Amino acid sequence: MNFTINEGEIRCLIGENGCGKSTLIKVISGFHSFDSGELIINNKRYEKITTAEAIAEGIQVIYQDFSLFPNMTIAENIMMYSTVAERKIHVDWNDIKASAKKILDQVGFEIDPNLYVAGLSVAQKQMVAICRAIVQKAKLLIMDEPTTALTTKEVQRLFEIVRRLKDSGVSVLFVSHKLDEVSQICDSYTIMRNGRRVFQSDVGDAKITNEEIVYYMTGKRYSNSKFTYVPKNDIPAMKVNGLCYKKAFRDIQFTLRKGEVLGITGLLGCGRSELAKALFGLITPTKGSIEISGKNVGIFRNVEEAIRYKIAYVPEDRLTEGLHLDQSIADNIIARIIRDYTNKAGIVNVKRLKKKQYESMNLMEVTGMIPGNPANSLSGGNQQKIVLMKWLASEPNILILNCPTVGVDVGAKSDIHNIIKDLAIEKGIGVIVVSNDNYELMQTCNRVLVMKEGCVVEELFIKDQTLDEFEMMTERAES
Repeated sequence: MNFTINEGEIRCLIGENGCGKSTLIKVISGFHSFDSGELIINNKRYEKITTAEAIAEGIQVIYQDFSLFPNMTIAENIMMYSTVAERKIHVDWNDIKASAKKILDQVGFEIDPNLYVAGLSVAQKQMVAICRAIVQKAKLLIMDEPTTALTTKEVQRLFEIVRRLKDSGVSVLFVSHKLDEVSQICDSYTIMRNGRRVFQSDVGDAKITNEEIVYYMTGKRYSNSKFTYVPKNDIPAMKVNGLCYKKAFRDIQFTLRKGEVLGITGLLGCGRSELAKALFGLITPTKGSIEISGKNVGIFRNVEEAIRYKIAYVPEDRLTEGLHLDQSIADNIIARIIRDYTNKAGIVNVKRLKKKQYESMNLMEVTGMIPGNPANSLSGGNQQKIVLMKWLASEPNILILNCPTVGVDVGAKSDIHNIIKDLAIEKGIGVIVVSNDNYELMQTCNRVLVMKEGCVVEELFIKDQTLDEFEMMTERAES
């Protein structure tokens, strides 16, 4: 690997999951030692660098998993490194809160700094991690998928902050899978594939197209064909009637057909994630009813009831909700279905289970997958594929996907999108995609429900719409 980041430059590092981006970041920040070559920071030559030395040189990293302390407040998380670095014996809590509030105001993140991180959403945790890095007065800020869980407006706010940092002389290494964001924010590109640099541009060079970026990343050309819904029959897979849950959402009504992919979108806090959880029994609605294949089943009071009706749910946060990270990949894939292969005496039919396990592991390609290795040995995008395979092993009739391609590279994202469409077209599964990624909704859905302040305010049909037209309509509905 060879590349240079100049002062006040925003360089984008792009590549598929597993190509070596995260390892490269850890080498630059001193977490891993490099085998050969040299690292030059602020005109100092390093043949070996420690984490402490990297921090002293002004290198700050925002990792995908945030590395926050859940049992501490927002203010404590933001100011922790500064407090430790100053070696203070006594802590002025008023000063901690005031300093944290200043940073929160700087990024336009309106939230009580006294709240505990454990109770925050994924998007809110992301913003806390960003604030913590900014307060360190970084010279080089490495941002590993910083916009993964942010809405369009929050992304634009982040970009404003990044541009202000650039104007003040801070360099940024911006790692992202969202190609439209890359073209907006970056001055230059470095593209990796299989641990090597395959393309590089410098400040002032003409920007390459998204199609060219995808080709350099994957070595493949991908189709951008949209999903075409073909009606299966008149009986809906799911019908929701007047569903309500506290202040999160109210009077939700919609019909999901067999073989249809229905999108649900809206700004952070609109109630879309709570609705997805209510449809799977993770939270119990306070009012309303659900019909499955024409049968009124009332509401789901727990997950077991939803599973009984062949509903599957892929959560937004794969690390804490979707995987047993220390268990093997193979065991994660059968975690949902193992009871289906157990008799009344509790004895597992190992032969049948192994066969199903093998079939499920071949549903999609996972780079670097060794079935006996733990799930945490995989990159983020490939972990998401394992979560999806786990639920597909249960052969659901209804599949609910909450932000299914969060932190997933363009190649894996295309694979998942194709799988979603194939499940609907070939198997007649009714699919609900909850997402704030307009491109994803355009590629996978035939219609999209837009939520605002807990209500469905618009129903949009994808057919014959351009991405710009769709984004304009969703923004109008959300405003």
